[in-house]
Amino acid sequence: MPPKKHSSLDRVLGRLDTLDSVNLANLVQRLARERGLFEDIFNTLQEGVLVITLDGEIEYANRAAHRLIGLGANELAGETLWRLVPGLRASLGIAMDEGAVMPVVTREFELTYPESRTVQLYMVPFSAQQAGGRRFAVILSDITSAKQSTEERIENERTSSILLLAAGVAHELGNPLNSLTIHLQLINRKLKKLKASKEADAVAESVRICEGEVKRLDGIITNFLEAIRPQPPDLRETQLSEVLAEVLSFQQRELADRGISVEAETRDDLPLVMADRNQVKQIFFNLIKNAVEAMQPGGRLRIKARTDDDNVYLAIADSGAGIKQEDLTRLFQPYHTTKPGGHGLGLMVVQRIMRGHGGQIGIESKEGTGTVVTLQFPRKDRRVRMLSS
Repeated sequence: MPPKKHSSLDRVLGRLDTLDSVNLANLVQRLARERGLFEDIFNTLQEGVLVITLDGEIEYANRAAHRLIGLGANELAGETLWRLVPGLRASLGIAMDEGAVMPVVTREFELTYPESRTVQLYMVPFSAQQAGGRRFAVILSDITSAKQSTEERIENERTSSILLLAAGVAHELGNPLNSLTIHLQLINRKLKKLKASKEADAVAESVRICEGEVKRLDGIITNFLEAIRPQPPDLRETQLSEVLAEVLSFQQRELADRGISVEAETRDDLPLVMADRNQVKQIFFNLIKNAVEAMQPGGRLRIKARTDDDNVYLAIADSGAGIKQEDLTRLFQPYHTTKPGGHGLGLMVVQRIMRGHGGQIGIESKEGTGTVVTLQFPRKDRRVRMLSS
């Protein structure tokens, strides 16, 4: 085995007792510079870096670690990692016992402060023997975005498969409806050839009702297929306040009949967005319909627009009964509904359209107070700058 090489610093430290005060001061300055260099390197990393003892005491933490855990500079030193991340020590089992062969450990956990995020932890022992017991390097990586992207992709694939199945079923329903229409027409022709009588008139009335119901079912299936069939948005410059005004004008009679007052705070000079006008109308129709059905007569519908440098936001708030907390997490699941006779596809379709526009939908609700749905659309000018950069 070749002899181990020593750095010049090692050689100097090896004869520390022979250094005079000047050389000793130079050595201290050199050590301080090297420590500062390593501090700068660790603080430029996006990953959090901790050094802990076998008992979990934190001896070192870089800037990213403070940010991830939500403690200020120097507040982590002396803290115990097991207290900051409850359950972590127990999950490591015998790997942390004195004398155990420590493997590389990886865990995922959730932090709720200073904000909700998912963090991946890697912990490895130091290869060199340290005075005072073993030490471990802990690497913390924020994987919130990656995890959300994966979950979103899985959800989109599941949604697509369900919608494809639903579209197939709806399409198949069209065949018997067509057959019913043809036979009802034949019955009508035969009735016209019969002599007028009360019995014939009664049968004719029944046939008329059946024809109306078949037509209604056909309309439901047509609208259903148009709603769920994935269509790429035809993106054009769009003023959201204009589209909203059209929808409110169309629904004005229904809102008035139900005694719902509308307060819309929008501006005609909202920044333009790239959107499919018809799909955005569908979003507004669905959300306003949901809000109206959640309220009693005399309810209040409030719509407010705001902007920042990147997005245009529309908040639609109702004064309805609100949504239970256990239902909030399931709102976008297909066929989940809290309304009698609801099909549970409306919000899922809204979410799909918003994602197709590069936007997001958020929902806040409190039982007995109401619900606020916030739509986030990327600004047209911001999107252009992002693409050009």
